[in-house]
Amino acid sequence: MQYQNDFSLFLKLRGEEILSGGRMVLSFMGRRTSDPTTEESCYHWELLAHALMSMVSEEKVDSFNAPYYAPCPEELKLEVEKVGSFIIDRLEAFEIDWDGGVDEDVNNTLGALSRGQRVAKTIRAVVESMVAHHFGNHILDELFRRYAQTVGDYLSKTQAKYINLVISVIIKD
Repeated sequence: MQYQNDFSLFLKLRGEEILSGGRMVLSFMGRRTSDPTTEESCYHWELLAHALMSMVSEEKVDSFNAPYYAPCPEELKLEVEKVGSFIIDRLEAFEIDWDGGVDEDVNNTLGALSRGQRVAKTIRAVVESMVAHHFGNHILDELFRRYAQTVGDYLSKTQAKYINLVISVIIKD
């Protein structure tokens, strides 16, 4: 419900700003299916929760709310149509490796980092301030070290992919 409210408001306000004939291209972390609990849309958060629970109480983890939602293509279409300011020109889904798909080339700076470390650095950039506010700065380095290890172990057994949704819309005249 929060996603629908926020995205509808976003579309409404952009519809007021964009000139006739204007276009907007948006990119979202998403999912292919209508089930919001699928592994493809939220398992990286489950792994972060495991790392957190190894350091703090389960109650403290349960009270942490990361404002993240990965819509499916149908949800995007529904909200765009409901607001009515735009026409969908194109909507596509792309798979992206969790670790960015960088080769394990030790001569390459990114390749020298473990797959888990690359994912942990990305997720840390997104959630660090929220985690620090809720749990304190003192846990950050250890938390993301543990998270990198957990993700690295997971990625050694599976080919995890994010789903990236890209939508192009044109303002209605």
